[in-house]
Amino acid sequence: MANIRDVAKQAGVSVTTVSRVLNDHPYVTEEKRLAVEKAMEELGYYQNINAIHLSKGETRLIGVAVPFINHSYFSTLLNGIADQALVRDYNLVFYQTNYQEQEERKALEALKRKQVDGLLILSRASGWEAVDEYQEFGPIVVCESSNHTRIPCVSVDHYEAFRFGMRYMIQKGHRHIGYCIGRMNGTNSNLREMAYCEELEFIEEPYRKDWVFNNCLTIEDGKRVANEYMSLEERPSALLITSDQVAAGFRMEAEKQGIRVPADVAILGFDNHPIAEALDLTTIELPLHEVGMSLVEKVSSKNPTSAIYPFELVERGSV
Repeated sequence: MANIRDVAKQAGVSVTTVSRVLNDHPYVTEEKRLAVEKAMEELGYYQNINAIHLSKGETRLIGVAVPFINHSYFSTLLNGIADQALVRDYNLVFYQTNYQEQEERKALEALKRKQVDGLLILSRASGWEAVDEYQEFGPIVVCESSNHTRIPCVSVDHYEAFRFGMRYMIQKGHRHIGYCIGRMNGTNSNLREMAYCEELEFIEEPYRKDWVFNNCLTIEDGKRVANEYMSLEERPSALLITSDQVAAGFRMEAEKQGIRVPADVAILGFDNHPIAEALDLTTIELPLHEVGMSLVEKVSSKNPTSAIYPFELVERGSV
């Protein structure tokens, strides 16, 4: 493979001149520039971008640790991340973790080994202590509602969004309220449960474990929840469902089985995914695309700070 010295020899110029051409230096005559470009083409020479980035101490790569790429919540975040990465001339390296700590550790190790310039964690499996160990190796930004003192966090306020959803259902006259969630552990999940329990306590209603549906991520999960709902002896009159796709699956299966929405059960989704409009689902819009863009802005800045984005109720016909 040809190198820069071979190009200089072929073009009849110095190595310095070749370097200036490669870096678009203004002080090179047109004659020499054309000679260098011709020699590069004849020899099949291409710049080693990795070597260039190494010499500058950067890779122009951002690592993204994401539990699931094909989940609507994360895919919308990723769209925002990709859009902003393109604007800022970064490429992305994805680490799908499936909420496994050892997979998340691979992304953190990539930061330590300078394989990426910064790391975005879209939903943590590891404890803060484990993430903190890698803070010295480069910027880390986490997508969750947290007041961590050292690691910037960018997200929607999931506690306030869920509390707002609960109060909305209560104002609509519901007291028997259940909810569906992606997983029971995790910072955002814990915040949602806290809001749920506090609002139940406020209206003096007991916490019903059988009204909390876990592992709800897809349309198929929504259909499963509808069947579980049908098997309950006592059913909630309202459900908060933390994904519009799950809410869509629930609505389709429920109505197939003769459950009327909202007459028998009211449904409030989250995200404002296009499927929510198609199925007339009331939902809480989360500006995930904007959050994704902000994550890239933060991780590529010298002094990243935390940020919380607002949410908005979109009323349709399911409540």
